[in-house]
Amino acid sequence: MRMPAFFIAHGSPTLIMENNDYTRFLEQLGRDLPRPRGIAVFSAHWDSPEQLVSVDEKHTALHDFYGFPEEMYRLHYDAPGDAALNRAVCDRLDAGQLPYQPVLGRGLDHGIWVILSKMFPEAEIPVVALSVDSMRQPREQYGIGELLAPLREEGVLFIGSGGMVHNLRLLGEEDRPADWAVAFDEWIAERLESWDTPALFDYAARAPHAREAVPSYGREHFVPLFYAMGTAADGRRARRMIQAYQYGTLSLNCWMLD
Repeated sequence: MRMPAFFIAHGSPTLIMENNDYTRFLEQLGRDLPRPRGIAVFSAHWDSPEQLVSVDEKHTALHDFYGFPEEMYRLHYDAPGDAALNRAVCDRLDAGQLPYQPVLGRGLDHGIWVILSKMFPEAEIPVVALSVDSMRQPREQYGIGELLAPLREEGVLFIGSGGMVHNLRLLGEEDRPADWAVAFDEWIAERLESWDTPALFDYAARAPHAREAVPSYGREHFVPLFYAMGTAADGRRARRMIQAYQYGTLSLNCWMLD
């Protein structure tokens, strides 16, 4: 069964403890989707100049955050890996002549397990984690997604996990979004809906408030969008399914790409 692809904002790690419109949306999305053969996630929290691919038989939750409530460090998400899924991903990278490194024992970072805990709480579907390279050009990131796109026809669900607007240095005290954050989100939305890749690849120069929305120290949260888009390059359709905000400058949105 052909699976869609998604860009999903993972927000603050506390999302795992919350019950709000966004978390309820993620829970319902998981119920509405056909059951994937496997899930491949490009995570903002695995940034590397070399393409990395997890190849574990069993994953654990990586608690890669600090200063949060103690109960969050006791949460787990022990999803299985799958050797055939891992091999299929690596075969596609080999076919595209993209160097990569298989990685054992890292665990799933919170950019992965927080959203999967909401979508697929039973942790029964095999997962493969994929790194991003925030220093690559957007066209290259998109191209890596394109290499893996045929796996959607085999039931693999691709997710780019990050944040469209993600600036921790400009956090507010309330969730009402800053005007500049909304302006950036809407500019991206218009170009995504028309699949205007030239404009999107040049977002840093063209988009309003790009420096605030995607700061130089935080590009890794934006770039999973391009990887996920690449996996949907044949259909070139994008639909925003929800839009919300945390702390004024953390954009919570989900885009279905197909």
